[in-house]
Amino acid sequence: MHSYLEAVETIDLTDINNLYWAGRVTLCADPDDLPRYDDAFAQWFAAEPPSPRPATATKQQKAQLAAMSGERQADGTGKPETEELRVAASDTELLRHRDLAELTPAERRHLRELLATLKPVPPKRKSQRQKPGKKGRLDPGRTLRGMIAGGGEPVKLAHRKKTTRPRRVVFLIDVSGSMSPYADSLLRFSHVVVRNAPHTEVFTLGTRLTRVSRQLRQRDPERAMLGAGQAVPDFAGGTRLGETLRVFLDRWGQRGLARRAVVVIFSDGWERGDPALLGEELARMRRLAHAVLWVNPHAGRDGYAPVQSGIVAALPHLDHLLAGHSLATLERLLVEIRDA
Repeated sequence: MHSYLEAVETIDLTDINNLYWAGRVTLCADPDDLPRYDDAFAQWFAAEPPSPRPATATKQQKAQLAAMSGERQADGTGKPETEELRVAASDTELLRHRDLAELTPAERRHLRELLATLKPVPPKRKSQRQKPGKKGRLDPGRTLRGMIAGGGEPVKLAHRKKTTRPRRVVFLIDVSGSMSPYADSLLRFSHVVVRNAPHTEVFTLGTRLTRVSRQLRQRDPERAMLGAGQAVPDFAGGTRLGETLRVFLDRWGQRGLARRAVVVIFSDGWERGDPALLGEELARMRRLAHAVLWVNPHAGRDGYAPVQSGIVAALPHLDHLLAGHSLATLERLLVEIRDA
């Protein structure tokens, strides 16, 4: 439908033939669609569909059809370059599984376009509010009102059930030197989630804790990234995961942000501070949160073993240890968050 509307903007609407072909090349994907399309066209526009005459089509008409259908021409014949389209689709699939740290500048631009197509679905939790339902607890008020309307007889029992509301999601992103190849992509991923799930909070972890939720709520991704970059003073520095998690829990988590939330930590687990402190703070977070997920970019590589001091201290307190080195693994992360 979007392609059809774009096509209509490029043609002369006074020419019924142009209007007919604009819909035919954008809305019909199978030969079986043609009779149904012709019938709908005749009913809607009160016009007889023109008979196809490809042999007499002018070069201008061919160019218009190619532009409306999104096909590029290899030469003046109007023949689509299907081989190039197949190669482009194959490249996109390969990019979904490429390591984010190894992408070229052109691939990173393509990745930003793919990230924009993600549709995160926030997890749900039961609310104290109730609404009418076919099953559930008996609703005395509605049942009595129905009895009064029916002359005093309990014609139908009314029920009510609890509603659901979005569960809060908290992202804690390690932006230390060892995570810098992934930091930009993870922040852009967080921007997409924040824009689609407003109950999402984002913090960066390094030598200090920085809240970047407000910056990432901007509609334009480049402005959001610029604002987040200016707000983070310790980008590509060291990391003290235990100390920054303690600051998060003291200032925000204990007061409500982490309570019954899905907390996702993006880090490779390299800890410069005390690993025992990291374990203590994660145990504290696990008592507050609904679920704690740890996303490690290295976990998706062959032969990976969780031997880093931070990962060893964190494992007993995690619900899942996930990979996060590619777009495909980030898509799987969205499924884990939705089903948490």
